[in-house]
Amino acid sequence: MPAIVEFETLPQLFTNLFDLNKGQGKTALAFKEKKSKKWVDISWESLQDQVNAVTGYLHKRGIQKGDRVGILSENRPEWAITDMATQYLGGANVSLYTSLPPSQVSYILRDSGAKVFVVSTSIQLRKAKEAFDECPELVEIITMSELRGEHPDYVRTWDDIMEEGKAYWEENHATITPIAKTIKTEDLSVLIYTSGTTGNPKGVMLTHENIASNTKLALPLVPFGKTDHHLSFLPLCHSFERTCGYIAILASGALITYAESIDAVSKNIAEVGPTVMISVPRLFEKIYNTVMKSVDNGSNLKKQIFHWSVATGKKVAALENRGKSPGPLLKVQQSLGNKLVFSKFHEKLGGNLRFAVSGGAALPKAIGEFFQAAGIKILEGYGLTETSPILTVNPFDSPRYGSVGHVIPGVTIGIQRLSDNKIIGQQSGDNYPSTLSTEEGEIIARGPNIMKGYWNNDEATSQAIDPDGWYHTGDIGRFDNGYLMITDRLKHMIVSRGGKNIYPGPIEDGFKSETTIDQLMVIGEGREYLTALVVPSLDALKGVAKEEGITYEKPSELLEHEAIQKYFKALFRKYSKSSAAHEKIRDFRLIEDPFTVENGMMTPTLKLKRKVVEKNYGDLIESMYGVFA
Repeated sequence: MPAIVEFETLPQLFTNLFDLNKGQGKTALAFKEKKSKKWVDISWESLQDQVNAVTGYLHKRGIQKGDRVGILSENRPEWAITDMATQYLGGANVSLYTSLPPSQVSYILRDSGAKVFVVSTSIQLRKAKEAFDECPELVEIITMSELRGEHPDYVRTWDDIMEEGKAYWEENHATITPIAKTIKTEDLSVLIYTSGTTGNPKGVMLTHENIASNTKLALPLVPFGKTDHHLSFLPLCHSFERTCGYIAILASGALITYAESIDAVSKNIAEVGPTVMISVPRLFEKIYNTVMKSVDNGSNLKKQIFHWSVATGKKVAALENRGKSPGPLLKVQQSLGNKLVFSKFHEKLGGNLRFAVSGGAALPKAIGEFFQAAGIKILEGYGLTETSPILTVNPFDSPRYGSVGHVIPGVTIGIQRLSDNKIIGQQSGDNYPSTLSTEEGEIIARGPNIMKGYWNNDEATSQAIDPDGWYHTGDIGRFDNGYLMITDRLKHMIVSRGGKNIYPGPIEDGFKSETTIDQLMVIGEGREYLTALVVPSLDALKGVAKEEGITYEKPSELLEHEAIQKYFKALFRKYSKSSAAHEKIRDFRLIEDPFTVENGMMTPTLKLKRKVVEKNYGDLIESMYGVFA
């Protein structure tokens, strides 16, 4: 649905939304209060008062157009309030992942030149205090948590700045209010530091035009509406959640409720009953695998009913995707399947979920098809931080799982051949031809959503954006009847010793629907054959152990058991039978500890840090190539 108000900049969006909702008593944001454990609504009127107070305080502290304000916080109302206040003054939001170590926090604050730093918990405050002396432009830290003990004068509490800012706003609002109207579309709105799998992160400069145009052009393709309710849990410092789960949701008139934490998402979904879900594929994969484990542990009759219901749902989905309605018999069968199987599935997702949006990584085709069969469409899209981020979205009426959909209006995507850098096909979001070159190459993009550049890094900017204005994504893909298909990241491409180019992503994605595999990484750069590091699902393996009569005292013993090793050998043999010779996985090793953000083997956006994993498991990898055999 289109945005419910007109806007060219974020201050215009927020101002127009406040004006539209004034006196309506409508809820803008909601959260769970820690002390009472109750969900609390924040009306549009209350939100505006709080934004005015923070705007007043930041203005009093000297924040003006072009200044940077850092935020290190989980998703919560204070994050949105700080952002809105920053935008009103023409400042730039510099958001940081809460999982970052103090050294990275210090680097980003110093590189961005942030003047004020807003943090949430005592843990984040500790990081901020460690960084303060290393950041000469940083003048103050504001903490949302209660202070205990003595703290430096440069640390202020949220309650104190709200009180002080409210008084200042009341005296000076006539001077402050006009500032928002001076903000131009080309002004910097956000600095988002890419998490990066290697080296220091780069600050992506996104303007008001970048974000506003991306929101307005994508919204008509996604049916968010005034009655929708979004549970926000992806980090707001990630461009996907910032644009889709924050700006677009507000612009559509929908309600945002903040999850307590990532770990509490399952519980919170059941409590608040959102109508839309915005997530990375990892959550959908976990939900799917939980369902499949339950089915595997059930009776033969339960399995038969489940698989019949899924098959029926897929028949209905296939017809609807072609613009056709199911016949009377199929409708009755679908209704029965929903009653017997999918009603419980919907209850666990809050009972109100209309559809979901997936981005940030590839959604396995089998998982997308399962969700649609269960009555929940997942609209997979594609984009990058540098593109604000949306480049493509699957059409709601005919989603094609395994693709990332159509190019959005106003954006053009090209495919550049790797061998000679020739652009072999272009697709504009304003026109969908029935045929287009299906040759594979690097995905490049142009449009009003392409970043201004990298902060303080002209060299990286010139490498990413060529003289013709094309942003080079580093992703490999092709078009198929107007749908963009992504193969993998260019930098992830494996070149075998025999000179074969192999993309590990599709291989890894193919195993995500295996209930016994939690994570998998393919190895093979410069090697004679492919191998894999596998993090099994211990919960699923317990079921295998029970069936095989395996006894064990600790997980490591289970993974080393001959029957478990035999089970995974059979699984990889099955995969290799239908694979090209150079894509067969010849050996594997089971790993007990998962790849996580905390142990440094995944980025905050849940992408594998492949070089880190390879370094940490160097000896284990070499053992698969005969070095320690």
